[in-house]
Amino acid sequence: MAEKILIADDDPETLRLVSLMLQRQGYEIVTAANGNQALGMTRTELPDLIILDVMMPDLDGYEVARQIRKQTDTANIPILMFTAKSQVEDKVTGYESGADDYLTKPVHPAELQAHIRALLSRAKTRIPTTTERGHLIGLLGAKGGVGVSTLALNLAIAFARKTKKDVIAMEMKPGQGTWGVELGLADSLGLANLLRLKPAEITPVTVDNHLVRTTYGIRLLLSSIKLSDVETMASVPQLEIVLQQLTTLAQFIFLDIGNSSLPGLDMILKLCNEVFVVTEGQPIAIQRTKQLITDLGNYGFGKSKLLSLAVINRVRSDIQLNAVQVQESLGIPLTIVIPPAPEQSFQAASRNVPMTLLQQDGLASQQFLRLVEQVSTRLVKE
Repeated sequence: MAEKILIADDDPETLRLVSLMLQRQGYEIVTAANGNQALGMTRTELPDLIILDVMMPDLDGYEVARQIRKQTDTANIPILMFTAKSQVEDKVTGYESGADDYLTKPVHPAELQAHIRALLSRAKTRIPTTTERGHLIGLLGAKGGVGVSTLALNLAIAFARKTKKDVIAMEMKPGQGTWGVELGLADSLGLANLLRLKPAEITPVTVDNHLVRTTYGIRLLLSSIKLSDVETMASVPQLEIVLQQLTTLAQFIFLDIGNSSLPGLDMILKLCNEVFVVTEGQPIAIQRTKQLITDLGNYGFGKSKLLSLAVINRVRSDIQLNAVQVQESLGIPLTIVIPPAPEQSFQAASRNVPMTLLQQDGLASQQFLRLVEQVSTRLVKE
């Protein structure tokens, strides 16, 4: 099947000449005359490559590229910016907006064709072929609302930034996602879309196409907030294949499991290399966490597999159990205690920025970094 290329340019002569040249090379061509058309056709046509002008009506090429990178289904499509804007700052803006390559007009047809071939070739081989599978780290709590999602996202980001390793973070509950909203990502249908596929259709390439690339150094597999997607949680065979494929795509995968009510939990725990149990200093949470730790022992956690314990405090220390009391109640040492940070949490949500990247000298951020130091020292051997 011919590879499909979308050409977006408001100059009819450029569209005609470039289209004719590439059609003669055997490519299937679709065109757009402005930014809005380019976005719409990207979503409907899902081209193999996009040739994108910068100066266009409605939306310029920079904004089109940003929007393409925010959408799960289009985030990994190669983008070649092809424009008359030739200043260094123009090129920097292009790459920062999400372009994979940047060419200035006019250009010799042979050079344009060479860049197109290189981009298409890299896109086909972007899936890493590793002999070792990635390390799966599950994060869960005995009850909801204890901060599992917050810890999973911020731990993954801080870990990737410190170690420079390839990291994926995954939300596990379609219809109950939070990261897409928190980070201002337009499309969070990745997991639900995968779980609706037939098992044979879930390949490494398919999974990779549903990952959202971020500026924080990690890729995300997001869960939506659509009620209709909750039903896909029952697709346990598909979920198992997705997890197995993720271990071929990154060195470390952080899973936001949530609580113990997730369908397929038995399968998930068997695949995990280690778990973080997240709790809070409240009597009911501690009682339920004690039972969860006992149950996790049946899967080898705390024995042959590592079990870490994190306490996230949301209220003042004088109205909850302290660290010593939590340790005595649960019978295992605490790995980390995250102090209350309501103002930092509010600012992070307002700015669509992860907590760990705000107020990095604050106590909560310092505790995140301390946890990353412990995890990275243990996991990364170089």
